[in-house]
Amino acid sequence: MIHFGPVELATSPHVMTPRATSLALVDRVVEHLAGRAGLVADVGTGSGAIAIAIAKAAPNALVWATDVNPEAVELARSNAERAGVAGRLAVREGELLEPVPGPLDAIVANLPYLPLAERHRHPDLWNEPADALFAPGDGLGIVRRLLAAAPHWLTPDGIVVLQLRGQMVVRRPLVEAAA
Repeated sequence: MIHFGPVELATSPHVMTPRATSLALVDRVVEHLAGRAGLVADVGTGSGAIAIAIAKAAPNALVWATDVNPEAVELARSNAERAGVAGRLAVREGELLEPVPGPLDAIVANLPYLPLAERHRHPDLWNEPADALFAPGDGLGIVRRLLAAAPHWLTPDGIVVLQLRGQMVVRRPLVEAAA
């Protein structure tokens, strides 16, 4: 078991170990919701850490979490039950936003963004599953696909919050310009 902010989580070798740097994503989404009801999607949920932390911190929100990895989906469901948020957090297996209803007030993701060819330069990440961090080409293909899909899923004031070696907040007009 590990702690991600106030949340205790089980992990597995099939998902990336959640890091405290991702708590900034949670804070940004919770700030955007400002206590109101909202629909949030956590794409590439892994252990469910981000989705669960949002559900705990924003009790009026409904959260959907997606992952292509069936082991991650089962782990995230188990962690949501343990955290007591399974009634407001739906975990689904699927690509990006496919399993999620819209419109969304926020999309949050910590997707692979490092070039697979550069894995040898990151020995600190060798114990993590490669597909959680590294992707073909420049590493950003899946991020580009999410940004291209986002305008079709977001409410007019919806946001996309991505972790790319830090935090990046993209408001809807910028997402449309990037698509």
